Amino acid sequence: MAEKKGDLSTPRILVKLILFTLLVPGGVTIWLPLFVLFPQIRLRPVAWNLPTFGAIALIAIGAAGYLWCALDFAFFGKGTPAPIDMPKYLVMRGPYKYTRNPMYISVLLIIFGQAIRYASGRITAYGLLVWLGFHIVVVVLEEPHLRQEQGAAYDEYCRRVPRWI
Repeated sequence: MAEKKGDLSTPRILVKLILFTLLVPGGVTIWLPLFVLFPQIRLRPVAWNLPTFGAIALIAIGAAGYLWCALDFAFFGKGTPAPIDMPKYLVMRGPYKYTRNPMYISVLLIIFGQAIRYASGRITAYGLLVWLGFHIVVVVLEEPHLRQEQGAAYDEYCRRVPRWI
């Protein structure tokens, strides 16, 4: 049987999802902040205290939220978060019932969890810059594109669900 583009009967879309996740969200949350911008922070020993547990909780919630959203994109939207393989269908379930951008919020939770874990004002500032970048992308690129692609369904979704929180 020939494979159809976007057909989830093969692991192809999941492979694309994993590659995108390792490169883009992984780059924004792990590779860039911890290995490029602030390599000195990983040398600090772990202090098992309330802020550390709070940081771990934020990171875990962010990672789980991203995974949930990414899998919804794959299985219900029939695409990935990658701009070159966007979902074919508007995903309005799961976390998307409460915010239009749960994937971005999840990434920010991971970054701010790291800022707490390492008590780093620099990572906090980095997280604020990442949020500003996300906001600009959402307002300037994503929302106009989705309005054009999805029409009235997206307009109604925007009326019901906040952009952020």
